[in-house]
Amino acid sequence: MPEESDFDDSIRREERVALHSELIARLDQKGVRLIAQGSDAELADLLSAIDAFETAVENAGGDLMVDSPDSSEPERPEFVLPHLHDNESVATYTRRVISATARLGSDTER
Repeated sequence: MPEESDFDDSIRREERVALHSELIARLDQKGVRLIAQGSDAELADLLSAIDAFETAVENAGGDLMVDSPDSSEPERPEFVLPHLHDNESVATYTRRVISATARLGSDTER
């Protein structure tokens, strides 16, 4: 008969897999299709950075539908989420998104 700790470990493992899948799905909805693997914490940080970028775009008067990553002709290219480079780590990409967000903030303060 399985030990109770084995059962607990199995539940935790299932919860981790579900969390990871949810993070990947939410990033995919935002147009970010990850090639590199990242930890759940890195993925959550990336998702938070993207949310902050989108908020900055909206605060600057941008339209996330027009200036989407898939847009062939965005109205304002600076409002488009930076594209993920091939073989770029999740942490490096997150830093680029944070930098793009900071640039948007400084542009709107002028």
